[in-house]
Amino acid sequence: MPSVDYDAVVVGSGPNGLAAAITLARAGCSVLVLDAADTIGGGLRSKPLTLPGFIHDVCAAIHPLAKASPFFRSLPLADHGVTWVEPDAALAHPLDDGPAVLLERSLPRTGAAFGADGDAYVHLMGPLVRRWEPLMDMLLGPLRLPRHPLLLASFGLRGLRSAGALANSAFTGQRAQSLFAGLAAHALLPLDQRPSAAFGLVLALLGHAVGWPLVRGGSQRLADAMVSYLTSLGGEVQTNTPVASVDDLPPSRVVLLDVTPRQVLRLAGHRLPTSYRRQLERYRYGPGVFKMDWALDDPIPWRAEACKRAATVHLGGTLREIADAEEAAFNGQHSERPFVILAQPSLFDDTRAPARQHTAWAYCHSPHGSTFDMSERIESQIERFAPGFQERVLARHVMAPAALEQYNSNYVGGDISSGVQDLRQIFTRPAIRLTPYTTPDKKLFICSASTPPGGGVHGMSGYFAAQAALRRAL
Repeated sequence: MPSVDYDAVVVGSGPNGLAAAITLARAGCSVLVLDAADTIGGGLRSKPLTLPGFIHDVCAAIHPLAKASPFFRSLPLADHGVTWVEPDAALAHPLDDGPAVLLERSLPRTGAAFGADGDAYVHLMGPLVRRWEPLMDMLLGPLRLPRHPLLLASFGLRGLRSAGALANSAFTGQRAQSLFAGLAAHALLPLDQRPSAAFGLVLALLGHAVGWPLVRGGSQRLADAMVSYLTSLGGEVQTNTPVASVDDLPPSRVVLLDVTPRQVLRLAGHRLPTSYRRQLERYRYGPGVFKMDWALDDPIPWRAEACKRAATVHLGGTLREIADAEEAAFNGQHSERPFVILAQPSLFDDTRAPARQHTAWAYCHSPHGSTFDMSERIESQIERFAPGFQERVLARHVMAPAALEQYNSNYVGGDISSGVQDLRQIFTRPAIRLTPYTTPDKKLFICSASTPPGGGVHGMSGYFAAQAALRRAL
């Protein structure tokens, strides 16, 4: 046997790369994590993007999946510096007429705000919320025999539909339909395409089960805590270490790649058979996002006061308007009225900005790889629901989809989900294999969001990839 420096080398320090490294280190393996950037974290980085003293989350800002993830629930995060901040309400969705719609922890209180649709909402969500833990354990992973088949079937009957079809069949009123449309739009899929309803159901049930929290001090604190825990287990992390080929890595028994299929081909294509390479070459990426951050001299002046109760605000109006915006982005067009996902963390975390000042974070979906400036359209949507917003802006920072890819090569074309999450690809990502984290090279594994269960800060792709490596080669 040739000598090895490590049992495992992980390329990429995003939440999935760190989750894979922690899982292996817990099993007694020696692990090295390498990242080309000067800071760890991937989508969990925080930086002063606008002005000194204003801390902005570069990518992920709100973390319902992290709070609910079986992997993250197993970590001693509090011991390593993580403090969860849970706003009074998970989500606000203002409308042009009437009060904002709120997703609250209380299922009955949320339903009551829907009027005639209240009972329908409670009937739809109640069974899922009551058994959220076993349901999330089944959803956050690859296809496998379910431990609770009836529960999963109940979810599947609703979730495998399009969001538009479910919203129109379950609800008669604009308030419930609009809230659900905004939740489902996180899928980066047209709302008339399956399984967009599943994304809406999951995000709604997480709002009731665990809330939509943020991390005090910024998302970087979550990545830092993972590294702190990893090093306490004996793992090592190196930044400023770009990797051109897996052949250049230190000797190890296995290599885990927290990258998308495009980078897998670049790093290790020469070690993979033609048939598998062709599957990776056919992998489909979705729309990008256009992201903005603001330093503000006051809170956002929402017309609907209820918006101040939530750290996350959806700006898009009705189901029809949101559906039109999402279809445009998916089909390569720039919507005049984009659906905007906005976070206002400094309302709940006073470490994000100097005293009496604030930060805001937002993005809309935009065509893949676009360089078009959506700033004016995003700010117009904010002004629509918060007149006077632009007067409170001290500084802006913008990143179009192409710039996001330059920042993080896993965001191909600005796709923060690392690949389209439709029925053709959600369980076969990145290729059709019994265990999707493995490759034909028995030493090489993929642990990124381009494997099930896909995008989001949950760490489960890394966890399952590490488990596959332990079974196969360690």
